[in-house]
Amino acid sequence: MLSLIKNSKLSYAFFNIFNKKKLKHNIPLYKKYNIKKSYFSPISSNDFKSIENKFIRKEHPEAIPQTTFYKNQKEENQQSLLHFFDKGYSVIRNFITEEQADQVNAEIQSLLDNKQIEFKYGNKLMFALHKSKIIKDIGLEKSLLELLDVLLDGKTKLFQSINFINGSQQKTHSDSIHMTTFPLGGLIGVWVALEDISADQGALHYYPGSHRLPYYMNSDYDNEGNSIMLGDKGYKGYEVMLEEKVKELNLEKEIFDCKKGDMLIWHANVLHGGEPHTNKNKTRKSMVFHFFDENSICYHEITQRPALFEN
Repeated sequence: MLSLIKNSKLSYAFFNIFNKKKLKHNIPLYKKYNIKKSYFSPISSNDFKSIENKFIRKEHPEAIPQTTFYKNQKEENQQSLLHFFDKGYSVIRNFITEEQADQVNAEIQSLLDNKQIEFKYGNKLMFALHKSKIIKDIGLEKSLLELLDVLLDGKTKLFQSINFINGSQQKTHSDSIHMTTFPLGGLIGVWVALEDISADQGALHYYPGSHRLPYYMNSDYDNEGNSIMLGDKGYKGYEVMLEEKVKELNLEKEIFDCKKGDMLIWHANVLHGGEPHTNKNKTRKSMVFHFFDENSICYHEITQRPALFEN
């Protein structure tokens, strides 16, 4: 019975009716893209099949050197930024200072001690930015947002923060299956190391150039479902499909060996994940920000739920 409720599109729609305030951002966008949907209705990539080729994001590598963020970086970081559209990611060394990283770590521990945040989805500390000024200020740093506008070909809006004490150990995925947008590519991720991190601490891994692959959606592994029920393959089926694709395409993995304060910016469709956290004597303190283009319809492809935005 619980499984039926969980997989019912109607149960999600009923929940959404009471969250209009957090869903209202999509209402004018449905009108803009001529999508005949109520704000509470299920939505997936299938709803955009007839218009997806009419709305494709443009790349503007020539605009990167004009940004304040680029101008303020050392040559190593500048070169990485210039290759963002080729590789699908950029490495920024010393994005924040060691002192700022220590302040974030202390803030997270204080929030945990005072039970203002708690672990969800395993080991994730969600939305600490709503409780912490320093975390919010890092995510809303003006020159960073200006850069992300260029990389997104849109107007950047901070959606969420996730903090980690230990490695996520999440299998390879594209963020576009979790935080899907129309037009595609309206999401960007920013990961910040809050301590020195090596592979045995569950370091981040990624596949350079994988952003050029198709955006793999429900229809790519027979998980679309029907008018009232979600597909039955879920996220596990997605992980299996991607594992097979990585092997089939012989993609080469890189591991982000980083120091405290280093940052990785990645494209919406870059395949990435977390290495096994084998050294249990060490933590993997880190922080992720996800940003949407505010002119994008935002939803979760697998559960076909429109994204909830805090105001």
